[in-house]
Amino acid sequence: MMPMLKKLLHRLHTRSAAIGVIGLGYVGLPLVRAFSNGNLRCIGFDIDPQKITKLMAGRSYIKSIPSAFIQNLLKIKRFEATTDYARTTECDALIICVPTPLDKNHNPDMTYIEQTAQAIAKHLHKNQLIVLESTTYPGTTREILLPILERSGLKASKDFLLAYSPERENPGSTDFETATIPKVVGGYDNASLKAAVALYNCAVKKVVPVDSLEIAEAAKILENCYRCINIAFINEFKMILDKMGIDVWQVIEAAKTKPFGFQPFYPGPGMGGHCIPIDPFYLAWKAKQFGIHAQFIELAGKVNVSMPEYVISKIAEALNRRRKSIRGSRILVLGLAYKKDVDDLRESPSIILIEHLKARGAKVDYNDPHIPSTHKQREHDLQMTSVAITAAALKKYDAIVIATDHTAYDYPMIVRNARVIIDTRNATEHVKKGREKIIKA
Repeated sequence: MMPMLKKLLHRLHTRSAAIGVIGLGYVGLPLVRAFSNGNLRCIGFDIDPQKITKLMAGRSYIKSIPSAFIQNLLKIKRFEATTDYARTTECDALIICVPTPLDKNHNPDMTYIEQTAQAIAKHLHKNQLIVLESTTYPGTTREILLPILERSGLKASKDFLLAYSPERENPGSTDFETATIPKVVGGYDNASLKAAVALYNCAVKKVVPVDSLEIAEAAKILENCYRCINIAFINEFKMILDKMGIDVWQVIEAAKTKPFGFQPFYPGPGMGGHCIPIDPFYLAWKAKQFGIHAQFIELAGKVNVSMPEYVISKIAEALNRRRKSIRGSRILVLGLAYKKDVDDLRESPSIILIEHLKARGAKVDYNDPHIPSTHKQREHDLQMTSVAITAAALKKYDAIVIATDHTAYDYPMIVRNARVIIDTRNATEHVKKGREKIIKA
C-alpha cells in the first residue's frame, strides 16, 4: 500500500482526520452532519459570509438541520465555518459541493467548480483527497477539476488522490438522510477509490464503489434523467387528458394498482431542485461532443420547462370565465418552495410563475409557511414577503394558485373562501364543498 493512502486510511480509522466541505448548502451542510456524527472534525467553506456568520453563531438556515445541532458541534469543537480557503491546508479530505447551474442558453456553467478548484490548487498539499459531489456531466472530474488541481505542480496518484461521488440528497424526506442513502464512489485510480470508500464509510452506512470517475458521474445523470423523462411524460399526458375531459390524477391512481411494470409519477407546474431540471441539458450538451443529438432527453427537459406557461393558460381560462383578464387581477400563489414541506427555492417553478404573471400585469402575492421572505438568487430576485392566509384575505384575490402542496395548508378553508382555485398538485382532491371553484392545471 502506497504511503499516501496508508497515512490517510489510518487517520480516517482513528478519527483524527479533518474533513473540509466546500459549499454549505442543501448538500454540504447535511454532509457536515453525517461526518460529525461519525466523530470526524469538519471545516465548512463557503463564499457567502452571511452563511458563515449564521453558522458560527449557531444558527442553521436549512430546515432539516436544527440550530441546536450546529450549536452542539461548535461547543464540542467538531465544526467550524469559514470563507478562508487557506484553511483547506488543515484538511485531509476536501469534498466539493458547489452549484452547477445552466447558463442562459441551457449549457453547463462550470464557473463554481472552476473557481473552487483554483482556490484549492493555491493551497493543495501532498496526501490530500479531493472529492467532487456536484451534479454534472460525465468527464467533469477528469477534464475540468483535475487539470486545474495539477497546476499546483502536484500530480494526481503521485501526490494527491481524486474521486467523484454524486450527491443524492432528497430535501424534505423523512425516509432517508445522508447517512442512510447508499453512496456511489468512483476514483481516479485504485488508491483514490480506496481512500474515498474509506472516507464515506465513516459517515454513510453503505458505500458502492464503481470502476471509474465517469461511471459515478453517469450514474447521477441516469438517475435524474430517468425522473425527468417520466415527469415530462406525465405532464404531457396530463395536458392530453385535460383536453379529453379526463382527470389524470384518477388515472394514475387506477394505473398504480398494477403490482408490476408501473411506477407512478405525478404532474406539476414544472420541475424544481438543483438536479432534475438541469441534468438532461447537461447530458444533451455532452452528447453533442460525440456527434449525438439526444432528442428524447432534450425534449423531456423542454416539456418540463414549458409547464409554467401551461399553468398560466389555465389561470387565464379561470379568470376569463369570470370576465377578467390576468392584467390587473390579484393572484395569490400558495407555495414558493419547489416541493412540499421544504424551504428549498432552487429552480422552483413557483418563481417562474410569479415572474410571468407579473410580466402580464397581474398583482401577485405569495404565501409559504417555510419561506417567510425571498432572497436574491443567481437569476431571480423577487423581493417579496409571504402574506398571511386568512378567510378575509383569501376573498380579496381574483384567483388562488396552489403551486406547492404544503401539508400545513387548510385546503377546505382555502377553497371555501377563494373565488377560484387553480390546483397544480391535486391538493384539493379530498375537499368536498366548493369543487365548482377548482380548476386542475
